[in-house]
Amino acid sequence: MYLNCHSYFSLRYGTFSENDLLKLAASNNSKFVALTDINNTSACLNFLKQAKDYPVKPLVGIDFRNGVDQQYVAIAKDRDGFRQMNEHLSKHLHAKKNFDEKAPILANCYVIYPFKKVLKMNKTEFRENEFIGVSVRDLNKLKFSAYRKLTAKLVVLQSVSFRSKKDFNAHRLLRAIDNNTLLSKLPVEEQADPEDKMLSEEKIIEAFNEFPEILSNTEALAENCNVEFTFSKKQNNNLSKIEGEKADEFKLRKLCFENIEKRYPEANEKVYARLDKELTAIIKLGFVSYFLINYEIVKYARQQNYPVIGRGSGANSIVAYIIGITNVDPIELDLYFERFINENRSSPPDFDIDFSWKDREDVTRFIFDSFDHVALMGTYVTFKRRAVIRELGKVFGLPKAEIDKLSSGRFHVSSLDKMELLVLNYGNLIAGFPNYLSVHSGGILILDNSVFNYGATFLPPKNFQTIQIDMNIAEEVGIHKFDILAQRGLSKITDTLELIRQNQPEAFVEDIDDIPKFKSDPKINDLLKIGDCMGVFYVESPAMRGLLTKLQTNNYMNLVAASSIIRPGISSGGMKEEYIKRHRDPKRRELGHPVMLDIMDDTYGIMVYQEDVMKVAHHFAGLSFDDADVLRRGMSGKKTSKGQMEKIEAQFRSNCKNKGYTQQITDEVWEQISSFAGYAFPKGHSASYAVESYQSLYLKKYFPLEFMVAVLNNGGGFYSVETYVQEIKNCGGNVHAPCINNSDHPNTIFGKDIYLGFGYIKELETKTVQQILENRQFFGVYKSLDDFIDRVEISIEQLRILLKVGAFRFTGKDKHQLLWEAYFRKIKSKKKNDQPGLFKIDHKEYTLPKFQYSVLVDAYDQIELLGFPLCSYFKLLQQPIRQSVSVKQLTDFVGKQVRIYGKLVCKKKTTTSNGKEMCFATFYDVNHDIFDTVQFPNQVAKYPLYNNGIYLCVGKVNNEFDYISIEADIIEFQKIQVDPRLVSSQFSA
Repeated sequence: MYLNCHSYFSLRYGTFSENDLLKLAASNNSKFVALTDINNTSACLNFLKQAKDYPVKPLVGIDFRNGVDQQYVAIAKDRDGFRQMNEHLSKHLHAKKNFDEKAPILANCYVIYPFKKVLKMNKTEFRENEFIGVSVRDLNKLKFSAYRKLTAKLVVLQSVSFRSKKDFNAHRLLRAIDNNTLLSKLPVEEQADPEDKMLSEEKIIEAFNEFPEILSNTEALAENCNVEFTFSKKQNNNLSKIEGEKADEFKLRKLCFENIEKRYPEANEKVYARLDKELTAIIKLGFVSYFLINYEIVKYARQQNYPVIGRGSGANSIVAYIIGITNVDPIELDLYFERFINENRSSPPDFDIDFSWKDREDVTRFIFDSFDHVALMGTYVTFKRRAVIRELGKVFGLPKAEIDKLSSGRFHVSSLDKMELLVLNYGNLIAGFPNYLSVHSGGILILDNSVFNYGATFLPPKNFQTIQIDMNIAEEVGIHKFDILAQRGLSKITDTLELIRQNQPEAFVEDIDDIPKFKSDPKINDLLKIGDCMGVFYVESPAMRGLLTKLQTNNYMNLVAASSIIRPGISSGGMKEEYIKRHRDPKRRELGHPVMLDIMDDTYGIMVYQEDVMKVAHHFAGLSFDDADVLRRGMSGKKTSKGQMEKIEAQFRSNCKNKGYTQQITDEVWEQISSFAGYAFPKGHSASYAVESYQSLYLKKYFPLEFMVAVLNNGGGFYSVETYVQEIKNCGGNVHAPCINNSDHPNTIFGKDIYLGFGYIKELETKTVQQILENRQFFGVYKSLDDFIDRVEISIEQLRILLKVGAFRFTGKDKHQLLWEAYFRKIKSKKKNDQPGLFKIDHKEYTLPKFQYSVLVDAYDQIELLGFPLCSYFKLLQQPIRQSVSVKQLTDFVGKQVRIYGKLVCKKKTTTSNGKEMCFATFYDVNHDIFDTVQFPNQVAKYPLYNNGIYLCVGKVNNEFDYISIEADIIEFQKIQVDPRLVSSQFSA
């Protein structure tokens, strides 16, 4: 009997989920209930799906409002009505327009105007599908109103937003957050009526006993509403059929046979058999167009010379490899197609296609231009506990110190006052509520029919319509998601190639897609062997560098394995160490279980990849690959059909018994699979990443300066800007502070000279940078400080920043002298004039005292403005370095105590099984060679690594499989010299 109910998808208004609404309706014996969230249909599909478990008929609609001002409620009669509502809502959300008081023609919807709105409008004409909604509190007014005579147009419109007083309080807090105001100052008109609660069916009937026709009208309306969705059915299997199903099948086959020789110059029977098997399955399951659409997307990207990586489980497909969606050979890597597509998988196939972060927007635009029914996937950003406690603290007017205390969690409950307890109480209630709608990181829906059949859309800043449902609902409905992802590793590659063309136009550069050549290059593999991979996609972290060294990684297959065994599942189970031992010592491989060794000889009998779960299930227990993949998915926590896992486990055990395995062996293997599957990494993912790693390794080996500049220009990676700058120096580059004549917003390179970009200078405004660059582009380089001041309209504050960082050092004058001159010039300068001068201005020369240059002053200015000095940190130490060793000497001191000075690069804390902290840190020594340390709990507490700077490390040198590290007993911070300007007015060299 309720036609206007809100879930918490009425953002910052509602207080419970759509499931809770169904429970509430069932507990109040309601025959039907309508979910009508405010300007939102996010929850509608899940509401319809979950309603099958309740004795309540579900209706869906929208509460159309301008802010909190209710205009009308629309209820969908059928799916077409649901589409009409979504179209109407989307039109206004896109245009950011208010809704008119009068609803448009929504032929397949019922439109209900609230009684108070009808009174205000003095509305006298109603369409056939339009009604007047009357709540319990409206009944007294209705008795004395002329609208009482319109008996056929009256229905019950009792709003439901709360279950209890606590819900209403939470609602008020949400409204205060939304209005960014104190709770005490929240206007009454911004709040719902506290009586917007659900009454039992009996009480509603009793309340409307004088108006039985209103009840019968309401029931008749609900009876005529049936929005039905078929869930778990593939809704967009056969997309963009231009010439029909058979034509698409022919096109896919034709593409495969036209391109097979490019991938397999000497294709054998095994290749053709695999191709035939895949094509048969793809056609049978209706995924032909899914492949063709991904092919068109990748084809467009390559036509634009955009780098692209196809990964995900799609890398297990030979069809995808042959037509160019992926670059991973599933035959070479023994990848199972069933990991990607099989008849027992309820979820759609999954290609993850990576583009450069600079190119993805254009690829997305291509998709929107090429297909009729497209939307980005939405996602819900929820209230996080710490964040919502901060918001509630502000709403209650708590001091910042108290808010910080509550948010951090560092308090004892007994010490809190009543207000603080309220913040925690309601913080726990609101945490997890949807806060706002956002855009999924890469999901795009391409549909057979209107996007509005499934939800409304909104327009995020880049103006691609985005649907109000998330990936989970889309999958439930059966909509395929296309994953169009962005990463910076690819743009590092393309930017490096462009920098090489500019900086070394005569240099020969290999085809960046010639992966086989890179794989076989010993110089590239030597970088892997010693872990010299800073800046290289996916393999640059200290943990990966250490693993590569331990494995002595010197080929593609080893790198693929390394990319997987570093994952938590294998590492935490101790299998990473065992893999390293078996890799280094062939005799140790004999310790493996004979069955496992026979099945996984390439990984020495150790499960490394998700596919290994399938291998064991198939070869050990005799399960089909389809069932083996269901087993893998179920153990990984993925959705499977009800009872499917139990059935497959029973089949697994039955097959093992029939094969003659003992109960003990069967249990052992099952336990290994169970403990491993949840953390396993797909081999196709590892292989795809390894391909990109090899491309980056080639560039790092042969064009290190251009590569490292490109790394910095694309936001760096695992390490800080300072660390990458030092790596450029290690590669022979000369790194310079920003210069007004040589710098751009990003970093620039001229031969071996690298000029840091203006973008690194703190507090330098974007408009200042734009003026500098535009003027330089049109009128040439700046000849002097005076020339610069004449040409660029700049404040003395911004000019001071440029002078302090040394951007005018080309003049040959000390920056302190230039700073004095700048102050004299700016003080004497005329009012702002945007027009360039026609004649050169004669400037007065000033006699200034002679200034002395100081490395220390420059260093402190660079630390202030760039975040780091361009000279070596070791030159800034207060005390000279005492007797110590260097990184190159560590191998001579294995098992012995050493002293070594190191500049902190990065650190990572981890918690032991008993809850204590360990710390792994990376440093570089005075020669700028990298070394690693480990601190055990006692040392972490005694010698914490708080500050970025130089430390004296004292500890024992360990050699673990050729990986050298220091088990630190002492790590002491070393003070640097004080800025001389703080202690003296004189500068000394």
